[in-house]
Amino acid sequence: MKKREPTAFEQYKSALLEAQEKMISDFFTKVGEHNALRSKRERRRICADFENALLYYSSAGVNIEDAVKRLAPENLGGFYARPPAAWYALDDAAKVYPLSMKHGTMAVFRLSVHLKKKVIPELLQMALTFTIKRFPSFATALKKGVFWHYLDASKRRYAVEEERDVPCRPLKISRSGSPSFRVLYYENRISVEYFHVLTDGAGGTVFLKTLVAEYLRLLGEGEFKGDGILDINEAPRISETSNDFSMADKTKNTSGFIDRPSLQLGGRLSDIKPCRILHFKMDAKRLVMVAREKNTTVTGYILALMFVAGKFATDEMKGNMNIQVPVNMRKEYPSDTLRNFSMYCGIKLDLEDIADADSIVGEISRQLSEKTSRQNMSEMMNGAKKLVASVRYVPLFIKAPVARIIYGFLGDKVFGNTLSNLGVVEFPEGLSKHIDSMDFVLATALTHRASCAMVTFGDTATLSISKMTADPSFEEKLFELLYNDGLAPDVEGSELYGY
Repeated sequence: MKKREPTAFEQYKSALLEAQEKMISDFFTKVGEHNALRSKRERRRICADFENALLYYSSAGVNIEDAVKRLAPENLGGFYARPPAAWYALDDAAKVYPLSMKHGTMAVFRLSVHLKKKVIPELLQMALTFTIKRFPSFATALKKGVFWHYLDASKRRYAVEEERDVPCRPLKISRSGSPSFRVLYYENRISVEYFHVLTDGAGGTVFLKTLVAEYLRLLGEGEFKGDGILDINEAPRISETSNDFSMADKTKNTSGFIDRPSLQLGGRLSDIKPCRILHFKMDAKRLVMVAREKNTTVTGYILALMFVAGKFATDEMKGNMNIQVPVNMRKEYPSDTLRNFSMYCGIKLDLEDIADADSIVGEISRQLSEKTSRQNMSEMMNGAKKLVASVRYVPLFIKAPVARIIYGFLGDKVFGNTLSNLGVVEFPEGLSKHIDSMDFVLATALTHRASCAMVTFGDTATLSISKMTADPSFEEKLFELLYNDGLAPDVEGSELYGY
């Protein structure tokens, strides 16, 4: 019988001094005390993750004492030692998202950080293993109840993946215990993709920032706190998993979700969703200055350009164009929930009124101010609560097709495009020096040819466009308009997928 070759970690251990070997043995005894997952396979994989991290540290010249300290098993807490017990009802905004999945789409978004050095997957894996316990509502699997979907606690090894596929592809949540998020790495980029049932852009940013901070700690770059970074060894607060739509002001009126269909951009729809991702990187200070010169906000300015570019990218001669704008309700209500706490408004213009950006920016600013007011957003939140309550006791198999009609396929026909602006994301100074840039990407809907998302980090504002057609008219016109206003964006992005 052929003798088994020793593993890389066994060879590593055999070369240690006696005291060091005892230190490693004691270390893994401690790991075992914190690692009591029901699945032996999962337990072995977590142990292998620790082994791989120790091997990386050895190859990088980190002494064994420091390596063991960074990887202290206490960072596992009791997460992997206790059976799952909690479950979470979906928040009012999330209840509709699972109902659209049979139509070949999934409300997924991505947040990415581009580091100045190549990602070390062994340490990113450990960062996720240590971080996930701080986000109990993320450590879940989506399940079907009698009346609604819900999130069920799932104690397992959450794995990072090397990115090899199309961004924002649907997650395979039908698999038993499968998570509703994924952590990806590619060269110097760390990305997290979320199914919207878990969180919104604000909550997703907190998770990504905390994960990156823990990754850099494991690299030996120091410990970072503040600016939305959570202490991974602090007990989660109940307010972080609350459904805060109950905070809405009481209003006499409620806003519905049904509207007339919007004009859609032209171009043949791709089978691959999305078929291309483009990033327009601009000088953030210059962008703010241009917006102020036009007496509007950055969001108002970009919307004006999107309307003009949208008109250029359609053969329609009349009708309404309606762009969806998500609104973070944390700006109006004190909340630290990591669940969804966003609503949206629609900015609508008649196609015949769209001439150039300067002629429409005033009307766009007026609509933004009016429609994102606390009064209007409260009416919409109350409308969402009323709608949810009206079908509360309708069985899920009946509710699903009805809800899809009421919500208008998540606004797929009501809107022709989306602009989600996360605003400025800040990191502690010691951490931000390790980051080059950020980007924010939305999955495409069923019929939208483009969806836009924006985030600003440091001196760079990045506008990302998710495409569902090879027709380049929209982005080419958008680039021209930005260039003419002195912004001259650097354009990065993918090749066409599936063409």
